Order: sequence, then structure tokens, then C-alpha cells
Amino acid sequence: MRPFLASCLGAACTAALALPFAPDAGAGAAGRPPAPEPAAARTGDLPGSTQSLPVAALGAATPDATRRENLGAPRTLGLPARGVRPFSLLGVVWDDADAALHGRVQVRTRATGSGRWSGWQDVQTHNDDAPDLGAAERHDSEVRGSTAPLWVGDSDAVQLRITPETRRRAPVAVPAGLRLELVDPGSRPGADRADRAGPPAPLGPAAAAASAANAGLAPLGATEIPALDRAASQADIAAAGLTPPARTAVGPRPRIVTRAGWGADESLREKKFIYTKAVRAAFVHHSGSGNNYSCAQAPSLIRAMYRFHVRSNHWRDIGYNFLVDKCGTVYEGRAGGVAKPVMGAHTLGFNNDSTGIAVLGTFTGDEPPKPALDAISHLTAWKLGLNSVDPRATVQMLSGGGNRYPKGAKVRMHTIAGHRDGFLTDCPGAHLYNKLAGTRLAAAQLQGR
Repeated sequence: MRPFLASCLGAACTAALALPFAPDAGAGAAGRPPAPEPAAARTGDLPGSTQSLPVAALGAATPDATRRENLGAPRTLGLPARGVRPFSLLGVVWDDADAALHGRVQVRTRATGSGRWSGWQDVQTHNDDAPDLGAAERHDSEVRGSTAPLWVGDSDAVQLRITPETRRRAPVAVPAGLRLELVDPGSRPGADRADRAGPPAPLGPAAAAASAANAGLAPLGATEIPALDRAASQADIAAAGLTPPARTAVGPRPRIVTRAGWGADESLREKKFIYTKAVRAAFVHHSGSGNNYSCAQAPSLIRAMYRFHVRSNHWRDIGYNFLVDKCGTVYEGRAGGVAKPVMGAHTLGFNNDSTGIAVLGTFTGDEPPKPALDAISHLTAWKLGLNSVDPRATVQMLSGGGNRYPKGAKVRMHTIAGHRDGFLTDCPGAHLYNKLAGTRLAAAQLQGR
């Protein structure tokens, strides 16, 4: 990589970024080469791609820089401004999933087409949505640590700087194996089929399995599961493989865009579905990916997040069971059936017997949109109702281990909880968290309680 000042601006940057980009072939975790993209993805037959770039110290090792480091000033890490293949979402990953990145991570990106650089944006360093310590992800692959993914829109250049935190006049060590992941979500498969004649292409085995998991709710290959009124939704208990109780209280089923609807590349995920015994609680999250997306871009954002979770974090599938965009559209997350108790990777220590709902956005400083709040109420009224759970109640959960509760701890929490109720985190952001009391009441009313 050419030496480049982190503050590069103006004509010098423009000239440098005009240089052709050579894809990085650096080593992945533990010195091994990164897992290759499927051949079809490289040739464009499958949507999306991921560029993985190693992070290094910025600037020359001058006597002045050495003197400042000796005085406790942290050495800035990152990537100089450089042109890359188009991407829309980014995040930083590292080798040890249990290590934390203490410091400030900032990026700036160049918009494809206009050539305009964004201002510096902060990346949320603590990505606390994660699989449990004993989950399949931890056994089947080497799970990585990561920041939250950040949606930046269609971009063709990037610059990164990481300033480690300083304690007692000494910089805190950063995790090993830092890499910047740049994700292109690709286009939704079959998005242009309206312009073609003839029947839709047949489903592959993985896509057919993901769709068949929703049998009883929608036909094979459906791009959405339609909304139902409260009376008709009672039948979903049987579709979920559950025994209807003497008195049901299932809220009206919301419209849910399926994985086929948002364009999941089913070849990326692990084939096997993992289930818990029941759904006794719902954890609400924000994705931490920023609020600079349009509702039309939400499927692309989800595809990018899916790819980031699987190819960059080494999870078996996207972590959340459901996702909700700012316009209130509900999306199917992890494969296995929206009515079934699919094990997710969203609340470290409490993924068992729960479902994870992520609102796309960041709500530490911004208010969540009302359509998104209404969607959470409708989704939890339906999903918890299938399992005879009152949204106003509390439930005793068993911790699988985390930074708030040790493994084996019995914890009583709301059946609609925020991520921070089970883990020491800002998620789902103060503004969204403060709305959950109203969500519980609204969901109970939708159940007819």
C-alpha cells in the first residue's frame, strides 16, 4: 500500500484515487487466507461481494511521532484514502470474538458517480448483538469480533482511522487481525423479472427449504406473507407446530417480507435450521447502521447486513429473527420459519427461547419513527401470542453467560425487553428503549387483553 497521509484532501487525493485498485489478498484470521467468495458470486451470478482490507498504522514512524507515543499519545490506525470496487456497507472485524475494540472508529466515503466525499462518520465500536457462547456459530466456525455495520450508500472509495482509547497515559491495545470489510449487497435476484416473459426460475434446494419453513403461511417461493386480522391469525398457532390453548390471544399477523422478498442469497448461510424450545420473550434492538437509508434501500441494507454477519463475522446466518425499517415494513430474518422458535444471534446470553427484532437505524440520538414502533407492537402481539405470552408480563430467563449476568443466572425481565436488559450495551438506543413501555401496552391491546 502506498504511503498516504490520513488527512489527505484535494488534488493529491484525487490523483491517487484515480489509480487502479488491486483487490487485497491478505491473510484472514489466524494467518489463514480469507475464505474465497463462491465462484458464481465472483462472476456476478449471485448477488453481492465483500472486500476485506487489512488495517495498519497510519503515517510514517518519524522521531516526532515516536516521541508523542512515548508520552502516551495513541498511534492512529486505519487505511489511507483509496479507490475500491463499489460497496454500500462497511464494518471493522478482528480475530477474537471476545475481544473489544476500545477507541474511536471513523470513516469517510466517496459517493459513486458524484465523486463527493462524505464527512467523517463514527462507526459504533461495540457490536453487542452476538451468538451465545455455546451456540452453533461458536462451534462450526471461528466467530470474529466486529463493530456494528454502517450503511454508507453506493461508494467507490474509503478512508478509515482508528484512534485507540488511552488509559493512564497509555493507549489500550487493539484486537489482533483488524480488517475493514466493504460489502456490496448486489441486486435482488429476479428483480427485473417483470420485464421478462415466462414463468419464474425454479427455486434451488436452499431457497426452497427456506421458503418451505413458512408452509401454512404462504406458498412456496412467496416474496411476502400477507397480513391477517386477529381472528384469522389464530390458525397460525397450528402452522407453527404448536397446540392451541383453550383460550388464544394472538394479535393480527403483520405483513412480512420473506427472505425471497428481500433477496437473500441462500447459498451463503448454513443449511441446517436451529430451533429453541419456545419463544418466551422478544428482545428489541437497533441495528446501529445509521439512519441514512431510504425505505426503498432497506432490502439492500438487509442483504448487506446478512453478508456481513455470515462472511465477515462467520455466523451461520443473519443474526436477527426479524428486521423492521423506518417505514414499518417487517422482514423475515434468520431462516427457519417466521412462526417457529428459530435460534438467533442477537442477545448474547439470552438467544435461547427468545426472538430478536432489529429496527434498522441508530436511536442513541434520534427518535424512532412511529411506523417502526407500530410494527414492533404488531409483530410482538402476533409472535408472542403464538406462544401464549402476554406482552405486559415478565418472565424468568436463564442466562447463557455475558457481561451483565453470569452463566446460569436466573433473570426476570419483561417479555418485550430491550437488548440492554440482558447485556451491558446502549442498544437499542435510549430513544427506542424509552418507547418499549408503550409497545407492551399496544401489543397487549392488539392481542385483545
